[in-house]
Amino acid sequence: MRPVTRFVLLLGWLGYAIIPWYLPDGMSLTEFGWLAGYPFGKAGSALALALSGTAPWLLPIGALLVLATLQLGRSNAASVGRILIGAGLAGLALFFAQGFAITLKGQGLPTLAALLGGGGADTAQGGMGFGAFLTVLSLLLLLCHGLAYRGICRGDIFTTSSIGIIVLLIGLFIFYPVITILRSALVDQAGAFAPAAFFERLFSASIWGLGCVTANTNCGVAWNTLILAVLTGVTTTLLGLACALLILRTGMPGKRVMRLLTVLPIITPPFVIGLALILLFGRSGLFSNLLYEWFAIPRSRWIYGLPGILLAQVLAFAPIAFLVLIGVVQGISPSLEEASQTLGAKRWATFSTVTWPLLKPGIANAFLLGFVESMADFGNPLVLGGNFEVLSTKIFFAVVGAAHNQGQAAVLAFVLLAFTLGAFWIQRRWLGGKSYTTVTGKGDSGLPTPLPRRVTWLAGLVIVPWVSLTAVIYLVILVGGFVKTMGRDYTPTLEHYKTGFSIDFSRGLYFDGSAWNSFFTTIKLAAISAPLTAIIGLLTAYLLTRQRFSGRHLLEFATMLSFAIPGTVLGVSYILAFNVPPIEITGTGLILVITFVFRNMPVGVRSGIAGLSQIDKSLDEASTTLRARSFTTLWRVVLPLLRPALVAALIYSFVRSMTAVSAVIFLVSAEYNLSTAYIVGRVEAGEFGLAIAYSSVLIVFMAAGIGLIQLGVGERKLGRRVAAPVAATPAPAPAIG
Repeated sequence: MRPVTRFVLLLGWLGYAIIPWYLPDGMSLTEFGWLAGYPFGKAGSALALALSGTAPWLLPIGALLVLATLQLGRSNAASVGRILIGAGLAGLALFFAQGFAITLKGQGLPTLAALLGGGGADTAQGGMGFGAFLTVLSLLLLLCHGLAYRGICRGDIFTTSSIGIIVLLIGLFIFYPVITILRSALVDQAGAFAPAAFFERLFSASIWGLGCVTANTNCGVAWNTLILAVLTGVTTTLLGLACALLILRTGMPGKRVMRLLTVLPIITPPFVIGLALILLFGRSGLFSNLLYEWFAIPRSRWIYGLPGILLAQVLAFAPIAFLVLIGVVQGISPSLEEASQTLGAKRWATFSTVTWPLLKPGIANAFLLGFVESMADFGNPLVLGGNFEVLSTKIFFAVVGAAHNQGQAAVLAFVLLAFTLGAFWIQRRWLGGKSYTTVTGKGDSGLPTPLPRRVTWLAGLVIVPWVSLTAVIYLVILVGGFVKTMGRDYTPTLEHYKTGFSIDFSRGLYFDGSAWNSFFTTIKLAAISAPLTAIIGLLTAYLLTRQRFSGRHLLEFATMLSFAIPGTVLGVSYILAFNVPPIEITGTGLILVITFVFRNMPVGVRSGIAGLSQIDKSLDEASTTLRARSFTTLWRVVLPLLRPALVAALIYSFVRSMTAVSAVIFLVSAEYNLSTAYIVGRVEAGEFGLAIAYSSVLIVFMAAGIGLIQLGVGERKLGRRVAAPVAATPAPAPAIG
């Protein structure tokens, strides 16, 4: 048995025999009040509770740990692997069976609970604690180590353990919550199983109606959402690509300013872009008033509906496409383009036949992210939707509206999930099984080919209006925090900032502004969740692209589930899944961190896949040939080449943790209130100045955070030369004689 397996076994015994199995009742572990009844009280260890008869169903788990411990002195790897697989698999099955069968009184699975020894009338089980967590982690890793001993994944323990941990996390925090809420689609309002009600809701005219084509009415909410998502995906991808090409392949001035303005929307809190668009283009907006006074163009409500939502989503989500595509453009080997020109191809032929095909993985992933982001967006349709309904807002009002209908919300979520998975399938069909490798182990001294003139002009014509409108919007946001009432009273004031961020120095350093508590809480949770999101996302991408194992395609689909489900539905599903044992974490900071991680993980996965598709597998194979383990290869070879994807994952997860609203609006508590919840409350109360002031502070802070992330991670070094300035050729000397 290898030393790492011995350590895993030690963790299992630590969690089972020493650390409290359940969460402390009414107090935290740091209060130590539970020590009065330790180890046989409610916060006792699993071993003590099992031997005392309080929780006899925990005894078989200990027996399986004993079985694994008996393998310490054996040297036959295949035989030890067989025992570890059996012990780990049986232990996991028993752990989850007793966890879900024996819960609170009146819940769980009574028949299975009686079979496991917990069928008494007074039998109940609280939420699992740190001891249970260590034990289940140990059982999972013992199973994975056993598979490695048997030769799975070439006997690499790191690979099998990584796959096992990712599968368990996705199963617990994506599949389980989603299944919890989707199963309500098959029940009626009384809670009885009713499949007929499911089909009645699914094929409702409010979802699939074509009244906008056949009659003078609205189309179904599914068609509205699909049209909006396709338009957003296409537009954001083209904008992101144009911006990446102009920045990396042209000598245009003002690149840094343009890059800053294209990234600003992604660090903007929700509702703010929509609010700024209303202040600019609403009936009483600045531009609307100017057009009416100067050109007598009547004021209208065009900003409410499809045009307004599309404009807001394009401004908000195009930076995501840019972050994905800039790394892809950087990864294209200039030597391929130089070879094309050496063979006599002009710039346009080189771009269309060499550069464009190599951009396909990035374009496909950028479109997919824009498409899914549009479908899951909640804030912009809520502010600018008007009579144009989309699935996310429809689900929200089905959950929290007066006509509370959880089954209808589940059916709408099912439709949304089908659309997203359909887009994912189309993307895979478009890419096919072709190779897009451009980063190999060979040297590359080529220079990037300048863009064709027509592409440069087209990209510039597309980018300039986008950047200009972005600048105007952020000017409105900047000014809005320093005037009394934006749009009516432009008297300068600092009152909004004083209300939210005042500091009292009379009693020392005391943060007495109303926004400080939510601000510090948001920073703490975002700082924890961002690196976790990047690690899990890039590790998953590495496993999906570099390893071959059963269920790989299913795992890839599963990583998109949390992105496909609207944030509102994900938040409600987390409440339903984690408000009761065995995983009882609602109201804690942990559930917010988990929500951030698995809500934002798909961006890390898609960025990692796009980056890895450009890196030749021969680099991995060379490292393996030199007897490096997979972890060493990942850390020393692959990760330095994935720095653009790492930056994209860190920035996106940090920013989205700071600005998330729909997924956490139901999960915040008095102790863990977030910035976005505070801003939404101010918007609902009509305090737009305070909301904009708080948003301005968040934008400045997140901009500084992005700079620190880019400085800390650095840039990918590909060893390419830079064109040297060409010296003027001296005129030949006149002949003498």
